[in-house]
Amino acid sequence: MASLDGKHLLLGVTGGIAAYKCAELVRGLRKAGAEVRVVMTAAAERFVTPTTLQALSGHPVRSSLWDEAAEAAMSHIELARWADIVLIAPASADALARFAGGHANDLLSTLCLSTEAPVHLAPAMNRVMWANAATQANVAALRARGFRIHGPGTGEQACGETGEGRMLEPAQLIEALADIPQAWRGRRLLITAGPTYEDLDPVRFLGNRSSGKMGFALAEAVAAQGAEVVLVAGPVALTTPSGVRRIDVRSAAHMHDAVMAELSGVDTFIAAAAVADYRPKTVSAVKIKKSDSDAALALERTQDILAAVSASPLRPKRVIGFAAETENLDEYAQEKMRNKGLDAIAANVVGLSDSGFESSHNALTVFTRSGRYAIPLTTKRQAADVLLDILQEHLP
Repeated sequence: MASLDGKHLLLGVTGGIAAYKCAELVRGLRKAGAEVRVVMTAAAERFVTPTTLQALSGHPVRSSLWDEAAEAAMSHIELARWADIVLIAPASADALARFAGGHANDLLSTLCLSTEAPVHLAPAMNRVMWANAATQANVAALRARGFRIHGPGTGEQACGETGEGRMLEPAQLIEALADIPQAWRGRRLLITAGPTYEDLDPVRFLGNRSSGKMGFALAEAVAAQGAEVVLVAGPVALTTPSGVRRIDVRSAAHMHDAVMAELSGVDTFIAAAAVADYRPKTVSAVKIKKSDSDAALALERTQDILAAVSASPLRPKRVIGFAAETENLDEYAQEKMRNKGLDAIAANVVGLSDSGFESSHNALTVFTRSGRYAIPLTTKRQAADVLLDILQEHLP
């Protein structure tokens, strides 16, 4: 059983059918040792009664900023200070939007603004609402501010559809709150992410389809486990994870220079970027005009960042590479690992519609010097957690 012994846990319940799970959640949290107090939105009271959660928590349930008896002593500030952990479950699409916007128009949103405790969100909504660009932008903004997102899960929904959007089960949330690992605390990591762009002229460049999501997920995951993280990012439209120092670059040469400048004192280097192997031999100062004849493009090799790090006198204790392949995954990945003197490599198949480049999901095959480990298709954030566990367990 996960332990939350002695923790003051403030549970916020927003409007959604998943609110019915909160009765079980409160019981489970108390069984895990937490003292639980509940705050509900007006919409949440349409799905579960305050009386039920009051009986299970052992404390009065709050729902209004305009409770004269409670607010005579600024009780919302007192509650915010009391909490060691804030959990919003379920967190509806509307709640995510209001938290992202910094609203303070009800008791729960005001508490989230006035607490210094970590705020955990368990999203729950229809699969289309979860996938909507507005919701995803809100989630990205919340993550960037340090909110911790758990789920959502995938499965059958109350509307009869099946997909991503289910609130995680109470037991999963309790485990997540009780067992956030800190295995990487005190370590300094340098991570690369995204593509590089190699300019051909002021208009055109050679690039690739890397979104940077895997590298950013790794940076977010290891920072959450207590590490100091420097993220060298190619041109991507992603929000910097909380607690991560970011350096933006454009070309392979820029990325090489940034990495080598940051190498001193690094414990672990993870090369998740899709760095260009070649660049135009010459870069035109003006736009190359179209003509009736064919054109030939002369290319030259870029600097090999991973090999340079591995061979450096400042080589980190652990050097981990990535391999994106379209065929012969195991063979090519292990060959790259040997040739570049890596401690581990994470390989994935690209060119698929449901994973890899431009996707939020990935399946990885991880090779260390002691074995081969498979990470089945999952979100890149979840894959990052599993990859870190593998590295922690199997690298010296």
